[in-house]
Amino acid sequence: MATQSFNQFPSYPEMIYEALDALNQEGGSNKSSIIKHIETKYGDLNEELSKMLPLHLDNMKQNGDLIFLKNNYIKPGPDVPAKRGRGRPPKPKAPLPPGAVESVESAPPRPRGRPRKDPNAPPTSKKPKPAPVAGGPNSTDLGSTTGRPRGRPRKVRPQPAHDDDDDDDVEES
Repeated sequence: MATQSFNQFPSYPEMIYEALDALNQEGGSNKSSIIKHIETKYGDLNEELSKMLPLHLDNMKQNGDLIFLKNNYIKPGPDVPAKRGRGRPPKPKAPLPPGAVESVESAPPRPRGRPRKDPNAPPTSKKPKPAPVAGGPNSTDLGSTTGRPRGRPRKVRPQPAHDDDDDDDVEES
């Protein structure tokens, strides 16, 4: 069994970092200069390099491993702030006045939802109740001003038709 090392080159991020360190340009290095440096050091890597290097540069830029500024790639220094995550950033807290101490007991977090009714509070009504009317909902008399009961009238069943011509109930045979 023959053992061959299929990958004799370092990984793409390592090659990119090495090229940026070797080129050591003040404003960073562009993509073509990084490719030229890698080709001169490791020989011709065929068309794989031209396809894979831009993908790795973009991934490193998205991860915050490289900074892309004015079409050049720069290694982030120690003073560069960390890349902010996705989503809306939290609101900044207002600074407390000097001498004030933040305490958890003074302001407990409010519970979610509508506050519960106080069971000891006296009942309050929004509108005064009107005096009972003679034609109220529970009464059977018609005390309304129009003389008709409330609501939809009942459906009337049709009466069977009578023949008024035959007043005699005698059967003819």
